[in-house]
Amino acid sequence: MATATRLLGMDLANPVVVGSGLLTDQERNIRRLLHSGAGAVVTKTIHPNPPAGLDERIIRLPTGMINSTTYSKRSVDHWVGILHDLARDRLPVIASLHADSPAELAELATQVEAAGCRALELGISCLNEKDGLDDAPERVHAYTAATRAATRVPFSVKLASGEGLHARALAAARAGADAVTISDTLPAAAVHPETGDLRLGGVFGYSGPGIKPLVLASLWKLRSAGFPLPLMGSGGVQSGRDVHDYLGVGAVAVQVYTALHTDMNLTLTRIVAEATGSGNTDHGCGPVVGADRSGQVRS
Repeated sequence: MATATRLLGMDLANPVVVGSGLLTDQERNIRRLLHSGAGAVVTKTIHPNPPAGLDERIIRLPTGMINSTTYSKRSVDHWVGILHDLARDRLPVIASLHADSPAELAELATQVEAAGCRALELGISCLNEKDGLDDAPERVHAYTAATRAATRVPFSVKLASGEGLHARALAAARAGADAVTISDTLPAAAVHPETGDLRLGGVFGYSGPGIKPLVLASLWKLRSAGFPLPLMGSGGVQSGRDVHDYLGVGAVAVQVYTALHTDMNLTLTRIVAEATGSGNTDHGCGPVVGADRSGQVRS
């Protein structure tokens, strides 16, 4: 049975964390997900200069989805206001951050800390930008070290599973990260059956059940090698059984995201109930905790 856990300085009611994505780009959704049972919610990645003019879409597959999305299009000032309100209500929210350079990421972290946000996740491994991403330990170290120098807020570094993961994770640890999240989306493509062209026009991020065995292996290898930081597992969670599998290989918390694109609150409540053994069948259709940016009280 999954029980309460401590993550990034926060005491969570359970280890089920909603991962960063389109579903966490609005304050209302964040509050509803928390009301539906999430131990914590990670915001969509906040970026001071998100790419413009991209064709951002999602393709649903039998085993998950490929998405060409990148970062939140909402301004940093907008997010600072949201994070201030969420912090005021002492809600367990993790701000996902990225920027075009380590120095810009450090500045962004400082702004978010000033809003009262209690935890961060560095979303530095997104591969959906124009030129893709070929990550390296040196890059991970630079972004992590700059953030650590700028803020005392606990943070996790989100990395993609795959070649060189151990070196990249160690780079994050040595640069001052408090935890590591495995895995960001992995490179994938789908072929259009009529044209033979790649759908979405290229290779983008895949998430869903297909990556779970890969992520489980990555976590197990890191733990077996004595990796020193807490780990969050992320990839293909559809049930409480999946949550337990991740906890069983050494994760302290488990992110769920892709499954929530179907019946968001209903699916989350089911997963949390299965993971915790609560038997809770209240599917989160009631009022939302606190007040959103419109000032409407949701208690």
